[in-house]
Amino acid sequence: MLSCVKPYEDQNYSALKRACLRRKVLFEDPNFPATDDSLYYKSTPGPTVKWKRPKDICEDPRLFVDGISSHDLHQGQVGNCWFVAACSSLASRESLWQKVIPDWKEQEWDREKPNAYAGIFHFHFWRFGEWVDVVIDDRLPTVNNQLIYCHSNSRNEFWCALVEKAYAKLAGCYQALDGGNTADALVDFTGGVSEPIDLTEGDFASDEAKRNQLFERVLKVHSRGGLISASIKAVTAADMEARLACGLVKGHAYAVTDVRKVRLGHGLLAFFKSEKLDMIRLRNPWGEREWNGPWSDTSEEWQKVSKSEREKMGVTVQDDGEFWMTFEDVCRYFTDIIKCRLLNTSYLSIHKTWEEARLRGAWTRHEDPLQNRSGGCINHKDTFFQNPQYIFDVKKPEDEVLICIQQRPKQSTRRDGKGENLAIGFDIYKVEENRQYRMHSLQHRAASSIYINSRSVFLRTEQPEGRYVIIPTTFEPGHTGEFLLRVFTDVPSNCRELRLDEPPRSCWSSLCGYPQQVTQVHVLRAAGLKDSPTGANSYVIIKCEGDKVRSAVQKGTSTPEYDLKGIFYRKKPSQPITVQIWNHRVLKDEFLGQVHLKANPDDLQALHTLHLRDRSSQQPSDLPGTVAVCVLSSASLTAV
Repeated sequence: MLSCVKPYEDQNYSALKRACLRRKVLFEDPNFPATDDSLYYKSTPGPTVKWKRPKDICEDPRLFVDGISSHDLHQGQVGNCWFVAACSSLASRESLWQKVIPDWKEQEWDREKPNAYAGIFHFHFWRFGEWVDVVIDDRLPTVNNQLIYCHSNSRNEFWCALVEKAYAKLAGCYQALDGGNTADALVDFTGGVSEPIDLTEGDFASDEAKRNQLFERVLKVHSRGGLISASIKAVTAADMEARLACGLVKGHAYAVTDVRKVRLGHGLLAFFKSEKLDMIRLRNPWGEREWNGPWSDTSEEWQKVSKSEREKMGVTVQDDGEFWMTFEDVCRYFTDIIKCRLLNTSYLSIHKTWEEARLRGAWTRHEDPLQNRSGGCINHKDTFFQNPQYIFDVKKPEDEVLICIQQRPKQSTRRDGKGENLAIGFDIYKVEENRQYRMHSLQHRAASSIYINSRSVFLRTEQPEGRYVIIPTTFEPGHTGEFLLRVFTDVPSNCRELRLDEPPRSCWSSLCGYPQQVTQVHVLRAAGLKDSPTGANSYVIIKCEGDKVRSAVQKGTSTPEYDLKGIFYRKKPSQPITVQIWNHRVLKDEFLGQVHLKANPDDLQALHTLHLRDRSSQQPSDLPGTVAVCVLSSASLTAV
């Protein structure tokens, strides 16, 4: 993975460091200078800031003091508790922080070789589908010789301040980190997919079954190396960082640093007694102010847990900002949880392996409706289908599908002002099994995301076997921007963009013919099929001009629901479309009947219930059963 890291702004860390050592100077980053432009994108609030190198702030500066820990961090003056909470989660995962802080031993100050220090650091972040290497110098903003942003418990430890500076460079300036989004930072640290969960809307506090199910999912994410945070929504400005009677703070991001089932009781009794409590450990980025309810640091509930279990959980009685809560209380007091899942795509793993499709796209404006790609959401019916469209297949009877769309992050700078996100979302439609061209009319909507002006939108959905089209959109038409679409399925989905509106014309079109009509055939169901003692194991085939689609076998019923759709671009509209029903047998499948469809565009009756017939070309006779079919035809190839 890290061999694919791309230098940010074409700054090569190794080359820059070598040049500084050769010239015996400390690095000064021309792309993120020690000026107000790197601090603010608007105004210059507060006292005069002095940029200082760590050696001017303290003696013996270090990247890490006694290793790395979620206790290292404290929030500074900027409202970036969301970033500090993400860093706290990161610090608890060695495999993850070593990706973000590469070659940390090489970057560490070496007391024995002071001349090997060049005042340059680099960090890796996952941005818009790729890992980038961000280079910074070590000059940090201070007031009265104190770091004003993220800082460590130890005055001479600087990893968090330097990671924050690199992240501020990506964002455009430090002020751009004010009031950001924990989900974004978690994704940028891991390359994972963030899934926001609204605890209030989901009613997890009162629905025990749903709460238990959610805890198992949170536990799985944590045990597989994912990152998690929690927060309490602040509805008004006065609510922001208001402390509740229970000790929790509104509008504030907490890092989840442990998730476990805690065994209650002492000694052998605890071992044989299977009573366990679902619990979560959280940390306040302020490094103080904790939950004071049940299972808080000094509460009597801890008497129910053996000393060895408490030691295993790392329970302390210090006001260090870290505390345990039952998951029931988490669901009662917190309003949101963000799970950042590290989706495993390695075939060498013992855990579930996901197949990832990753595609870049853009919403672009054009006067020609067939070339416009910024049509807005479904509220704008006239332009909705002008958006980019992506097709994918679910190849199992049912599969869990994870879909994430992320817009390109925007920088906040003095020149351009604050980088605002567009309101984005997407819809998923179940389409014909053989669709190859763009959609132009509504079909069954299988799922849809929320629309929100956040950097990314995520949806987890279960879908039956079939072909689907994802339409990512901005909320309003005419808005432009780039996006990254990520689709995760259990088996390869062959996800790709639909670029063409109709079959392309070629030099052979005049000789071989070009389609004159498009017809959509939707076989809904059959009834009264020739029965066997166990019922028919039937399937349906739709045939047209050498093209065909086939349904899955419907087992043990004489009234199967097929819900099979096919789309056909017809060069010979006078030839009928054939729908055949077969009974699946071990040795040889049995023909149960067929119908012929003229599929004339003038036929205004969409739904037809037709008697099955045999295959005689002269005088076909009726066979047991009927089939219900919807047919839609048009001489305009962009009508369906």
